[in-house]
Amino acid sequence: MNAGKAIVVGASSGIGRFLAAELHRSGYTVGLMARREKLLEELRAQFGERVFVKPCDAARTDEAMGRLRELIREMGGVDLVVLNSGVARLNRELNWEPERETIFTNAVGFAALANVAFRHFEERGRGHLVGISSVAALMGSDDAPAYNASKAFVSNYMAGLRQRATQVRLPIVVTDIQPGYVDTPLAIGEKKFWMATPEKAARQIMGVIRRRASHAYVTRRWKFVAWIVKAMPEPLFRRARRRH
Repeated sequence: MNAGKAIVVGASSGIGRFLAAELHRSGYTVGLMARREKLLEELRAQFGERVFVKPCDAARTDEAMGRLRELIREMGGVDLVVLNSGVARLNRELNWEPERETIFTNAVGFAALANVAFRHFEERGRGHLVGISSVAALMGSDDAPAYNASKAFVSNYMAGLRQRATQVRLPIVVTDIQPGYVDTPLAIGEKKFWMATPEKAARQIMGVIRRRASHAYVTRRWKFVAWIVKAMPEPLFRRARRRH
């Protein structure tokens, strides 16, 4: 069984790790990218075959772009790229270093890798780009200003690429995934309501990939929260945050 070839950036842990496993079980040849090479090699050993590994740090944009291009060449082209890498930092003191790291990884690094992936799909004439954003994209945060803002950037950037796919008239699917709370190292702060396991999140994302949808909330119940947040005036939202 050969379902195609996919690359998962941010495959060393959390959603990315379980999604890579889902893709491999579904018959994909899988390319794994992340900073922590040891964890990627563990996945390679677990999968056994149909797997490529290429360590990279998304915040080091020029190097990361080069490594993604290398991996695409080594795999002979790919059908699917999932951009899942990111960082999350509580920053109530508004120190600059956590803000800078978050922006460079989640926004600049994301855009750099999305650029490589989309251009590959333009040359190939087809493809599927998946970006992992967050419901945090829908609101600001006093606890982690750069994190929420960076996820809004991801969703907006994906919308722009979706428009470009329409303009160039190519069958390139661009999917914006907005997870709610998932029990991973990125789940900053205390445990939250509706906290999903990364396994469940990965299964639902796999379903979205199969449907080739342009947008989805994970888990699905978060679409109701998103509707409320979008409809809520900002002053009311700030008051609700203070009560919380």
